Amino acid sequence: MMRAAYAVKLGGEDPLANLEIGERPVPQPGPGEARVRVRAVSLNHHDLWTLRGVAGAPIELPRILGCEAAAVVDAYGPDRPTGSPDPGAEVVLYPVVTCGRCTACLGPDETLCREFGMLSDKVDGTLAEYVVLPAANLLPKPALLSDAETACLGTTFLTGYRMLFTRGRVRPGDSVLIPGASGGLSTALIQMAKAAGCTVIVTSRDQAKRQAALAIGANHALETARGSSRQVLALTGGRGVDAVMESVGEPTWGESLRSVRPGGVIVVSGATGGPNPPADLARVFWRQISVVGSTMGTRDEMLATVRFVEAAQIRPVIDESFPLEQAHAALARMQAGRHTGKIIVTV
Repeated sequence: MMRAAYAVKLGGEDPLANLEIGERPVPQPGPGEARVRVRAVSLNHHDLWTLRGVAGAPIELPRILGCEAAAVVDAYGPDRPTGSPDPGAEVVLYPVVTCGRCTACLGPDETLCREFGMLSDKVDGTLAEYVVLPAANLLPKPALLSDAETACLGTTFLTGYRMLFTRGRVRPGDSVLIPGASGGLSTALIQMAKAAGCTVIVTSRDQAKRQAALAIGANHALETARGSSRQVLALTGGRGVDAVMESVGEPTWGESLRSVRPGGVIVVSGATGGPNPPADLARVFWRQISVVGSTMGTRDEMLATVRFVEAAQIRPVIDESFPLEQAHAALARMQAGRHTGKIIVTV
């Protein structure tokens, strides 16, 4: 048996009450699969959405939570893929799980698989001593990073990389607006956009979080408020930013639309503040704004993310670490929005 943090029910007035920490069977790897010993897990809002009962696919209970992790290879099942890391190797996990058979999976973008999922969706996640996943999902751990820092790459940095460079097509010299300055995704976007030679503008309601954003590379940090777009326009000579990385939704959508230049792009990867803002379609078509969705990233993009982080010597921002037995407290901190950077659970 192994220790794990898992959902025993979903929804209700207190989603965190749905989480239990206890014993679960040690998983056994099947053909083409690997079992890894987890060292550190980075929490994501996906974990909270699961506890709330908001998921892209039916969840079979009990379900171990956790999407991303730094780990050590423990064992393989039959048909170990050639070139996979040896047992004992330190790895970072690519958290996307797909069917592996459809046109999308056999093409250049497996994130378009109709059966797309993540660790903790259709299979158990990483908030446990051991996790089983496809052997192809094991990538070498960056030597520069600690286990906690490595654990941030699989979901947060991968999502940010795809938003910036694949969907947003951001280039050196571009200006980028990031609504919300303090979460794990926001801090990753700030660090990567700055490393790519962009001018970075962030917004936040909290002065301390604005200062923290400036400390990790943001060029400008503005207070979240109606009218912040006027400040963005002033900072860009009246032109507007080239790209907005939007993950908040309703509270910031209007200012995002008013902040982007004609012909610019808004990349949407989430809606933590609400999914249904007024569309303002007249502004979208008149100013020829592109609004594109972005979810996670491909395995190739994950490799590119790891290489980018290594080359730029980026150290992910860690807010606080909790042992597995305090997973409730870790999730409560994320739910309260008090954190700056990533919240880590060590196993």
